[in-house]
Formats: sequence, structure tokens, C-alpha cells
Amino acid sequence: MNRSRQTESDLDLLEALEDRAEFARRHIGPNDAEIAAMLKVVGAESLEALAAKTVPAAIAGKALDALPPPATEAEAIAELRALAAQNRSDIKPLLGTGYHGTHTPPVILRNVLENPGWYTAYTPYQAEIAQGRLEALVNFQTMVTDLTGLPVANASLLDEGTAVAEAMAIAHAATRGKSDVILAADDLHPQSRAVLASRAAPLGLQVRFAAVAEIAAVVAAQEPFALVLQYPGTTGEVRDIAPEIAAVQAVGGLAIVAADPLSLCLLTPPGEMGADVVVGSTQRFGVPMGYGGPHAAYMAVKDGLKRLMPGRLVGVSIDAAGAPAMRLALQTREQHIRREKATSNICTAQVLLAVMASMYAVWHGPEGLKRIASRVNLQARLLAGAAARAGLTLRHQAFFDTIAVECGDRAPALIAAALKRGFNLARLEGGAVGISLDETVTRTDLDALAEVFAEVGGTPASLGEAAGGIPDALARRTPFLTADVFNSHHAEHAMLRYLKRLEDKDVALNRSMIPLGSCTMKLNATAEMIPITFPGFANIHPFVPTDQAQGYLTLVRRLAGWLCDITGFAAVSLQPNAGSQGEYAGLLAIRAWHLSRGDAHRDICLIPSSAHGTNPASAVMAGMKVVVVGCDRDGNVDLDDLRAKAEQHAASLAALMVTYPSTHGVYEEAIQEICALIHAKGGKVYMDGANMNAQVGLTSPARIGADVCHLNLHKTFCIPHGGGGPGVGPIGVTAELAPFLPSHPLVAEAGPATSDTVISAAPFGSAAILPISYAYIRMMGAEGLRRATQVAILNANYIAKRLDGHFPVLYKGARGMVAHECILDCRGFQQGGGVLVEDIAKRLQDYGFHAPTMSWPVTGTLMVEPTESEPKHELDRFIEAMVAIRAEIRAVERGEADRADNPLKHAPHTAAEVMADAWPHAYSREQAAFPLPYVRAHKYWPPVKRVDNVHGDRNLICTCAPLEEYAQAHHLQAAE
Repeated sequence: MNRSRQTESDLDLLEALEDRAEFARRHIGPNDAEIAAMLKVVGAESLEALAAKTVPAAIAGKALDALPPPATEAEAIAELRALAAQNRSDIKPLLGTGYHGTHTPPVILRNVLENPGWYTAYTPYQAEIAQGRLEALVNFQTMVTDLTGLPVANASLLDEGTAVAEAMAIAHAATRGKSDVILAADDLHPQSRAVLASRAAPLGLQVRFAAVAEIAAVVAAQEPFALVLQYPGTTGEVRDIAPEIAAVQAVGGLAIVAADPLSLCLLTPPGEMGADVVVGSTQRFGVPMGYGGPHAAYMAVKDGLKRLMPGRLVGVSIDAAGAPAMRLALQTREQHIRREKATSNICTAQVLLAVMASMYAVWHGPEGLKRIASRVNLQARLLAGAAARAGLTLRHQAFFDTIAVECGDRAPALIAAALKRGFNLARLEGGAVGISLDETVTRTDLDALAEVFAEVGGTPASLGEAAGGIPDALARRTPFLTADVFNSHHAEHAMLRYLKRLEDKDVALNRSMIPLGSCTMKLNATAEMIPITFPGFANIHPFVPTDQAQGYLTLVRRLAGWLCDITGFAAVSLQPNAGSQGEYAGLLAIRAWHLSRGDAHRDICLIPSSAHGTNPASAVMAGMKVVVVGCDRDGNVDLDDLRAKAEQHAASLAALMVTYPSTHGVYEEAIQEICALIHAKGGKVYMDGANMNAQVGLTSPARIGADVCHLNLHKTFCIPHGGGGPGVGPIGVTAELAPFLPSHPLVAEAGPATSDTVISAAPFGSAAILPISYAYIRMMGAEGLRRATQVAILNANYIAKRLDGHFPVLYKGARGMVAHECILDCRGFQQGGGVLVEDIAKRLQDYGFHAPTMSWPVTGTLMVEPTESEPKHELDRFIEAMVAIRAEIRAVERGEADRADNPLKHAPHTAAEVMADAWPHAYSREQAAFPLPYVRAHKYWPPVKRVDNVHGDRNLICTCAPLEEYAQAHHLQAAE
């Protein structure tokens, strides 16, 4: 054989054996044989033929030419490890400004952050199978209420900056718009100032800043609807803010305090000073800095403001057996209910990070937290003493963890000397240098910093007598974290078992498929998750000099470029840290473009009636007026209604918001006509990227005609849902909108210099989890991504075809196919057998499944999205469960089962109920608990029966008083 030909053949063999498509095959659930079998069921010869039957030909085609070839898992991890190594995690950032070094307890790192039982769970809307997460969130709420001194806290917000902005919305609503001026102290963190100003502008609110010494006078003169204070201030000052709180309340305004939670272990709580709203970040409670996020922000309010509070609130109720059970409370506050009347578009919380922060408090307990806080404060006092001995003066004598050293023209020398020894210090206005201490600082670090003082001050200095600190009048005297849970799990076995006990109560993707329509609960591969814990990604402060974050900047540039290729857009911003924030950022870009052309009058946003509730909420927050467009009987945008309203509002049309494929799960044939109609009237098209999983590789928003689209990286691009966060919601835009993408006041590389819009507190939002999507795209490659979309469509059509005879599929496309999800119509069962869609959802829990999306976008339906990651046997298992449930419904309809006493009405069934001596039902225990053979082999027991939502709202309890006490109180109330 010719040697060169043999060598070529061997190289071809080597390439085949390297198998770079392996990851895509493992991500995509069905194998080739299963795909062939499912294609036969849906009536298509191939995946290509199926795509041709489903996606309108006019929009089809996306080559993904710019994506690199697929990498193996080992190669992708090595590539990300190399990028992480380019970030200077060896330099300790003592920059403060709301971000601090912290130690994640290993028991929490391994058993929460790295555990799919926690990170792959869905938002706890189905409370019965989310009791573990709900308990962890009640712990979080209790931690926040105890530390802040206010009675009600929510279950987390996105970051401290947006929490400040949300508090502004609460205050304006609570004061009924008596003023449009909000005043903030000038020692508010700079990123919070920027987010606040960006959020206020579209609403016509005026943000003004006042020097600390002038606050009382400015409040009296301006009579603002709210005052925002930082406690301690961004330069570290601790002061009595009670007089400032009283001053704003005296003129009818609300007092908002942004507070560091670790400091509240030693400082008087703001609630005891009279604050109305307290917000902040729990990052330093065991959550790595991660170049800015994700971290769980918090919000606590006075009782009278609880119904205005955005986000989610976990409350304690009772189940159908009268036992305590937790659930999301006061849901009428949520934007998907209030829609265009909403004052917030918060959808994604930061549940996984809130769980971590709450478990940090459980692990350390009140004494442990006080010890950490006291040590950090002592470190700051020791450095203050060393600075004084070096001839340097302090700007503030009262501080918690941050000292401001007055250096004048010696400030650059001090910063340089510290950097040489491995520390980043903050340059403050007026020639001062800020040093923020945290729990990672060691005695060796303190000695090195004292040497820096000596070098710059020219006088020998060392650690010795401490100076400054917390004034006795501001010292905390109120106990906190007194509940048993914070005083019971300090040994690792106890903590390990507590975490496992909570995890076992929930259904996550490591147990079974979560077939939620529009939420894309797909595989979060382990290889994608590993890099987020690399020190080079985890331990980077968001405001370090950019030459110390080159790995992050390279990752951001590459990922943004890949997303541009996938969407067809000219530019992408990764700053929005949730899908809701992406919507808002996209609409602000459209608004800014209109303003740049002198079209301030263009403020009408057309939104189809089927849209997700964040759409109208985002539009209102962006200063637009919502006009609803109807849908036709096939679930498509009603073109006649759209034309009429576009014509009616042509002079003031700003935008159309549209989801594609549609919210009803079909590829609308007229989508390009819809986009062209809006453009002809001078408006822009905003595309909601919730259903991008049905576009990647087959079409793109830009090809369709959109001008801007947000992407849910926590959906299509594999960042895990985390039980309701983290999320990333970047936006892609056309070239003419690119100058209006978000920017950041502290990091120029975060966005265009032409923009002053700031969406998130950190320059690149939740940067720490961007490696997940980077790894996914890198390992899938162009062909893998395209095949994933095709299989997502196949899986949805397979379920639709198999179930259509049992549950009518409500909407189909022009050629009888659905997109990547389908809507099952359950409305007819109520009249025939009194069975509600909720009964079906709860009964699925007995079969071990989380329900599909219930009653959205159509009341009385189930929206099913299987994703490409589910293998055929799991789809068949779900189908078998649904068919069995249909048989149970049919038994009720035929009178074979009682309308009130049947497995559907009493679902879910707990182990305690099934094993009790008495069994009051006409159906058997076996039918209740083991309705199919596979259930017996892999039984999941719901921990509680159906939760009573009404009782929980009427008797709101949202902190962790012992459940036994709550149950006793309930029985006493019932007896009365």
C-alpha cells in the first residue's frame, strides 16, 4: 500500500476515533434508532424533512458559520481552565463596594452548588414537590428579617443595585405619586446609583444625590417620596441614620436602606431605626464573587408594604390533611398576574444562591456569624491602628469592615505598593484609599498591609493596638437567628443529613423529566458545571483592573460573538442577569434609539394577548404604553387586529413584542409580514427569546426580521434553573441599536461609550455562570446545536401525536405540526367529570412527574415541552402516565368513579396517608400510590398533600417559627 495513502487513512481513522460529536450525542436524549422510531410516528422521513414540515420555508436557514468545531468534554474543560488562569485570583481584592471574599463551606459547595438535586429544580410553583427548596427559602427570609429588624422579607432578588431600584418602585407606589423626586445619599454604592438612575428615567422619576452632611436639609427642601441610604456607606463610614430616616418620613416619604448583612450581626438593625425598606446582597454569606454574580439580593419591608413587594414570598399554609406545608404566597403581586399594571418585571429570583446564603447561616449559626463579623471588624481596627502609627489618617473613625485612608498624592503609591504584595485596594475620591476586609483575610495579609503603610508613610508600622470601630450607641443588642434550624446543624453529619432531607422532598431533573412549556428544562451537563468553581472564575471581584480579568473578558467576547452568529445580530450584551432584565434592556435600547431621532412621542408598545406577563410589565417599566393585540382561533397573532392597531397608533408606535415560535407553540407563517408591518409604521420589533430552543440552527431572530431579542441562557443555553434562578438574559441587537446596549460606570469594556443605561449591578451581570453556556456551545458545535433543535421539535411532536387522541392538542401549525412544545386542552374534563387541570397536575406527582406548565397561556390547559435532552423511554413513561390519568378521568365521566372521591381529586397521596390504618376512599391504596408498574420500582412520595393556598394568604406566616407551633396554632384556631 502507498505509504502516504496509508498515513492518510490512519489519520482519518484517528479523527473518527476522536469522535468530536460525542458530547452532542450524550446531550441529545434519543439515539438514532429511537429517532427513527419517533419519526415514523410523526410521519416524517428524517429530521430534515420534519424541520421542513414545521419551520416556514421563508425563514429557514442558519449555517452557524462562525462557531468553532465541537470540542470534547476534556478539551472544553481544559480551555476554560486556561481562561480562568488568565484571571488574577492570586491577587486578593479588598475593594468592597458590595463584593467581598468569602469561604463557601465545603459541605455547601459539594451538596448544594455542585448538586443537581438542587441546581436543576424548577421554580416552586408546584409546592407539594418543592417543600425542600421552600423550607430553605423560609430560612433565607427568616435570616433577612432577623438581621434587618423588619417583619417581612422576600425569597431573593437579582442583585443589590436592582433591589434598590425595586425599592424605589415600592416607595413611589406606596406614596401614591405625591412626589417624583427620590433622594439618595452620595455614599450609595456607585453601581446602585447607576442602576437607580437608569430605572427612574423612563418612569419620569428624578434621582437626586446629597452629601451626607446635607441630607436633612435637602430632604426638607425637596420633600422626596423616598430617601436611599447605604449602611455602612460605600467608603466604610458607620453613622446613626435614624435622624435621616425620621426626616424623610416627616415629609411623607419612605426610608430605604441598603445594608451589608454581615455588618448587621454587630450593628443596630435599620428596622430598629425606623427604615421602611431594607435591601442588600447576601453574596458574602458563602457565595463566591464570580466577577459580579450571580448572588442573591434581599429585600425586607414593613408589614404594610408586603403586597407591594416584588418577587416571591414563601409562606406557610396547611395541606389537605391539615398538616403544615409551604408555598409561594400572595401571588397576585407577581408580574404575570398584574401585567401592564405591574411596577416590576422581576421573574427570575436567585434561589440557588439564596439557598447557599441561608445554609451558610444555618451552618455557622448566630454565634458563628458574630464571630466572623467580629473578626472582620477587628481586622479593620488593627489596620486602622497600623495606618495611624504610619502617620496616615482615616476619613472615618466609625466603621465595620472598610477603612478609608487619607493619602493625598501618595494614594497611587499606596495602591501600587499593595498590588506588589498581592492586594487590590480601592481608589476613592479626594485622595483616599479604601481597604475592605473579609473572612478570607489572614494575619499574614494584615502584616503585609501594615508593611505597605510603613512604606508609604515613611514611618515604621505594625499590627498592634486597634483603633476606631463601631460606636457603642450603634452596637446591636437584639438577638437574631434564634430559630432551631440556625442552632442545630453545626456538625457536618447533621448538616449533610439536613441538606439531603430537604433535597429528597423535591422533584428535580436528576429524578425525572420536567416537561414545562416555555421553560426549556433541558440537560445541564456536568462538564458544563465544573468550571464555575475554578478559583480563576469564582474569586474575581467585578471591579478589578481589567488586566486582571483577561480570561473573563476573552470568554465574554467569544460567547457574545457566538451568540451573534446564532441570532444573526450585530452585537450582544451579556449584562442582563435574568430574562426579565433582558426584556427591559431590549426595550430601553429601542426607547433610546427613538429618543436619538427626536421621536420621544413614540411610546406605544403592541403586545399579543398570549404574551408572558413580563412583556407588558417590561414595557411599562420602559416608559411605554401597552396596547394588546388579539390572537386568532389558531393561536396566531390576529393580523387584522394588528394592522388596525398599528395603523391607529402609527404616529406613536415604538415597538411590537412578539415571541417566536409563538407562545402557543407554533411557527407562525406570517411572522415576516408582521415584522415588516411594524417597520413600515416606524416601530421596532422586540422578540422574546423564551422559545429560542426552536430556532437555533434552523432560523434566527435577525432572519425573521426582529431588531432585538433577549436570550434565556438558563433555558436554551443550559444554565440550570436553580429552583428559580440563577439566570442570564443577554440581548442581541441590529447594528443601529448597538450604540444603545447597556454600559457600566466602573468598567468601560462592559458596553458602548454612547450609552448610559445600566441594567445590572455588575458590568457583565452573572458572569460566573457564563462558562456553562460557553462550554455547551463549544462542545455541541454548529451541527450539534442544529440537531438539538430538530430533536426538540421531534420530541414535542411525538408527544403531541401520541397524546392527541387522549388530550386534544390545542394549536398546530399550517402543516399540522407543533414547534418544540404543545398545548394539551383539558378544559372539557371539568364539565364531563368535574376534573380540573390542577387535578391532573397534582395527580402527576403520584406518578413521579412535575406537571407541565399549567393554565398558561390558555386557562385549563397544560403546555408540554420535552426538550431534546429527554430519551424516548422517558417520553414514553410520561405518555403512559398521561394516558393512565386520562383513563382515571374517563372513569369519573362514566360514573365508574365518584366525582368527589377519586384519585385525581385527592392527589397527591403521601406515604403517611397510604400507610395509615384507616383508608376512607372508594379507590384502593394501590391505585393511589402505585398506579403503574414503573412507579412501584421508582416511587417518589410527595411529602405533603395538596396545599391550601387561600388559607396561607389569609394567615400569612413567612418566617420559620417551628412548624409544630404553627400546627398547634392552626388547630387552636380551628377549635375556636
